[in-house]
Amino acid sequence: MQPFELSLADAARAVAAGELSPVELTDSVLERIAAVEDRLQAYVTVAADAARRAAADAEREIARGRSRGPLHGIPMGLKDLIDVKGMPTTASSRVRADHVAEGDSTVAARLSEAGAVLLGKTHTHEFAYGLTTPQTHNAWDDSRVAGGSSGGSAVAVAAGEATFALGTDTGGSIRVPAALNGVVGLKPTYDLISRHGVTSLSWSLDHVGPLTRTVRDAALVLDALVGQGRYDPAGHAAVTGGRDSPGAGDLSGLRVGVPRNHYFERISPEVEESVRRAIGQLQDLGAELVEVEIPMARYFQAIQWGLMVPEATSYHEGTLRSTPDLYAPDVRVLLEAGELVTAGDYLRAQRARALMREAWARMLGHVDVIAAPAVPMTAVKSGQDSVEWADGTVEAVSDSYVRLSAPANITGVPALTLPVGQDHAGMPIGMQLMGRPRGEATVLRAGHAYEVATRKETVIGSGWSGGGGA
Repeated sequence: MQPFELSLADAARAVAAGELSPVELTDSVLERIAAVEDRLQAYVTVAADAARRAAADAEREIARGRSRGPLHGIPMGLKDLIDVKGMPTTASSRVRADHVAEGDSTVAARLSEAGAVLLGKTHTHEFAYGLTTPQTHNAWDDSRVAGGSSGGSAVAVAAGEATFALGTDTGGSIRVPAALNGVVGLKPTYDLISRHGVTSLSWSLDHVGPLTRTVRDAALVLDALVGQGRYDPAGHAAVTGGRDSPGAGDLSGLRVGVPRNHYFERISPEVEESVRRAIGQLQDLGAELVEVEIPMARYFQAIQWGLMVPEATSYHEGTLRSTPDLYAPDVRVLLEAGELVTAGDYLRAQRARALMREAWARMLGHVDVIAAPAVPMTAVKSGQDSVEWADGTVEAVSDSYVRLSAPANITGVPALTLPVGQDHAGMPIGMQLMGRPRGEATVLRAGHAYEVATRKETVIGSGWSGGGGA
């Protein structure tokens, strides 16, 4: 195994043991970027020289006995909405072509303090306003979509172009590309992670979170962002936000809600089979399965769009008038549509969201986590605009991908996506675990137990042996 293939936890162990240096690890990842980036286009910019200097600094610090923790010397990518002082933040848009950040975002500063090595900025669907990231290609099959809007971050992690990355999630933009590229994506509780210095799409729906190769890795990044030792399911700290567990593979006492509506409607048979099998594995680990009715399901997309569209348009009001032609057509039409949403419509969406949060709180009072598909289908071919379901319903690809992920944004609950299988074409399938607000430790515990029991960790390049991908 080459260094670029290591999970964050394994790389951290090797660095701490003196078996691998940060310089060796960073060089390996940069070589991987050079080998596959022309095909995958995960990055807007790669700061190779700066990354090598940071890795050398980390190596010297570690040699002097000053360890900053498990992220020290670990190479990462940041979605190109996240400010780093002196670097461009383009949001993958011509509108921001000349924008250079004057200061660090809070998340970039915290990762820098933890000693992580910044490789560069990863592509987003323009201003995060889309579910495909069209300029980036799927890590398992470069003829398919990467998912979005954090497509660059997901592909970078899946392809070995970063050991971990940060993304943002407004309607599924971490979890959708994570599922489509076979990696782990965590959307934390709303406002758990600071969004200061992060370009906004929709202020009341935006979240920042990690994309990683394992659930354990996601917990390590979360710890660096919000507090040491609180979330690692394999660490020694007591599990918070849920019942204590006697062991990483024991889910005794955990109540897992299985939706009887919405989440298993209009999904591919292969996705349903893989996710139900994974839910069965949670039961085998000691969890109790409880059937639940998802409240207000018919209103999810109306609430999501009723909040997101006017908030996004408000953010872009000035440039939409001064430089409208610089926006991509798909983004511009959504921003212009936002000008037609009335204040009354927006307020009705806010009231509906409040009712939905109350209903979800009641539901989550009876279970610890909800287990469901992350997306209704695997990655479609690039350029495919719609999907037809067995009942004859034709649905836009973007609507299909957001349908199962948006509820966690509207309610603000934590949601973890992890790989649980593959379809007939070898494309990854993801399961989503959602919990109570501030219940990250519980969803991470459940995801980690499944991962350990099934040994389902991302294998770099495993999807490419047939020749269709990178």
